[in-house]
Amino acid sequence: MAKVVHLQKTFDKIDYSAQKLSDREFQDCIFKNCDFSNSILSGNEFTDCTFDTCNLSMVKLDKTKLNEVHFIGCKLMGVDFSNINAFILSMSFKNCMLHFANFSRLKLKKTEFEECSIKEANFSETDLKGSAFHRCDLERTVFERSNLESVDFRTAYNFNIDPESNLMKKARFSSSGLEGLLIRHQLLID
Repeated sequence: MAKVVHLQKTFDKIDYSAQKLSDREFQDCIFKNCDFSNSILSGNEFTDCTFDTCNLSMVKLDKTKLNEVHFIGCKLMGVDFSNINAFILSMSFKNCMLHFANFSRLKLKKTEFEECSIKEANFSETDLKGSAFHRCDLERTVFERSNLESVDFRTAYNFNIDPESNLMKKARFSSSGLEGLLIRHQLLID
């Protein structure tokens, strides 16, 4: 079956919830106010695309390519990114809700997370070198055996990161965020 190719299209207020969309390629497309909740987007390709104020909660992305994809104001609850096609992977997130998202074992170097709520997400064994979490809530998010070298956590909050189980050379923290690095040791900081 030949792939359906969409070039420079805008998809606005379309309800794709609980639908299966496969064998499609989207280049330089914009998705605005679309509902992809519980959809299966497996095997598709998204290049230079923007998802603006979309609901992608519980979407299935197995073997999906995400290259230069920007999520702005999106709800991405329970999304398992760990099974995407990671060959060429580049994403950014701004004002997104990423509760229970799974990014484990991905190479997410220089990924920008800005003003996101990333609660109970999983970044185990993830390479985040050079990434940034600007004003992000990382409550109960897991960083285990991850590469956090040169990651900017200066304005992130509610994180609990064990420096002994992650690579953290040149990671950046504010002095007010140091408590999130010491929780494991049960120190009392006033």
